[in-house]
Amino acid sequence: MPKDYKELFTNLESKEPPVGLFDRIILAIKREQELRHAKRLLFGFLSLSLISLVATPISGVMFINQIENSGIIHFISTAISDFGIFLTMWQDFSLAIIESLPLMDMIVFLLSLGISIFTLRLFLYKKRLLLNYLTQNFA
Repeated sequence: MPKDYKELFTNLESKEPPVGLFDRIILAIKREQELRHAKRLLFGFLSLSLISLVATPISGVMFINQIENSGIIHFISTAISDFGIFLTMWQDFSLAIIESLPLMDMIVFLLSLGISIFTLRLFLYKKRLLLNYLTQNFA
């Protein structure tokens, strides 16, 4: 019996891998890496755009409400309507305007607006990668 097994395995010819197999494997690995990168980019873009789409209008409304409640509009309208008094008392007007400025709401609004602009720029810059990913997976 043992001799039969030895003879069985000695008659086997060694098969060569198909020509170009290594290149196809490397190409498939690169394609998978590009697909993974595109998925990450798509997830990042969608999450940032969702955050910015929700945060920008809410923070804008909060900022406008705080401007209306703070009375800064009255200081600015007085400075514009009576420019002579504004020039003589510009330091007091400037300090009053700065004191009544809603800084936290302004920072939140500008931050959410900055995220919106960043995601728009990211989308336009990486549009090719996103479109390639969508056409590969959904076409």
